[in-house]
Amino acid sequence: MNELKLWLRDNLKGDPILWGIVIAFGLISILVVYSATGTLAYKKMGGNTEYFLFKHTGLIFVGLAFMWFAHKLNYKYYSRISLLALILSVPLLLFTWKFGSNLNEASRWIMIPVINQTFQPSDLAKLALISHLASMLSKRQMNITAIKETLIPLLLWCGGICGLIMLSNISTGLLLFATCMLLMFIGRVPMKYILMLVVVGAIFGSVALAVGQRMDTAISRIEKFMDKDKPVFQLEQSYIAIATGGVVGKGPGNSDQRNFLPHPYSDFIYAIIIEEYGIVGGAVILFLYLALLYRGMIVVARSSGAFGGLLSAGLSFSLVIQAMVNMGVAVGLGPVTGLPLPLLSMGGTSLIFTGISMGIILSVSRNEMEGNLPKENSLPKSKPQAENVLVHA
Repeated sequence: MNELKLWLRDNLKGDPILWGIVIAFGLISILVVYSATGTLAYKKMGGNTEYFLFKHTGLIFVGLAFMWFAHKLNYKYYSRISLLALILSVPLLLFTWKFGSNLNEASRWIMIPVINQTFQPSDLAKLALISHLASMLSKRQMNITAIKETLIPLLLWCGGICGLIMLSNISTGLLLFATCMLLMFIGRVPMKYILMLVVVGAIFGSVALAVGQRMDTAISRIEKFMDKDKPVFQLEQSYIAIATGGVVGKGPGNSDQRNFLPHPYSDFIYAIIIEEYGIVGGAVILFLYLALLYRGMIVVARSSGAFGGLLSAGLSFSLVIQAMVNMGVAVGLGPVTGLPLPLLSMGGTSLIFTGISMGIILSVSRNEMEGNLPKENSLPKSKPQAENVLVHA
């Protein structure tokens, strides 16, 4: 037992509560996805229900591996590679829009032929934009109002990348745009310039809707959501799942609506959670996301540098806002979207890039914790200094 504790202490650095939250999400995800993919397994795999269990479990471990490698790398290196990743994401988004795999009248994925796995470039673009935006804001704190050096690059990157994503994925583009505005607000950008970002975003977004693939779908979903007399099929089935779940649910594996609800293992997995585990289970999931946000903000508060704080804030808000939107859609608070529930929904690249995002947050936490450790052979602090350190912490 002591050897295990030593191994965990030496290899899982950073905020231990964040590690616990991610591992808890992983275990819950395996249980719920296994239940939610039962019907899909019978349709596509001839009744082999273990296929998706093993595949999803494998992707969970792959995501955890990426998370571990990301947390081992000093977070300051992400400032250097974020621009390269952002530039790479531009042709990938354009290629996906024109030649990507089409599903539900949207081209969001590129099929990787060797491993037969889809790759969603918007996940790369989202992570790269948040990282590069945090880097630009941290480096330009002294001249944050400089038009040419600061504001124009910020506006063009945010508006351009979000617009490219909206060509085939409106909800992801809008959420990323909202995260960018929040990050700019935290980064002390004056409100008048944030309003300029709204104007630039409206221009890029309008162009993306006009030439993209999802304008008719978006209008249709909003109109159907506003029609309270006839809810859309997905929401109707979600309501049934939630209503029949009650307080404690039907129990693991006893969902009925997984047989009728489209994408019960991704877009509407929260409805399956409530059906099987009740309002109690739904509240636990909500608490875990709020705890994730709280611990992410603890990392921000303890960060000694602007880049680490902004990076942790941007990634934390991005994950939790997406989770809140997904859960809000499942309970009827918004129109239907194609957003997965981070850390829980079945997926490939979404699990990997979510793992990388969590790893970066843990990298910030790890470096700050190691930086606050007393060095060997150093003189002990005087009593007033020690008190100041405690107050600051």
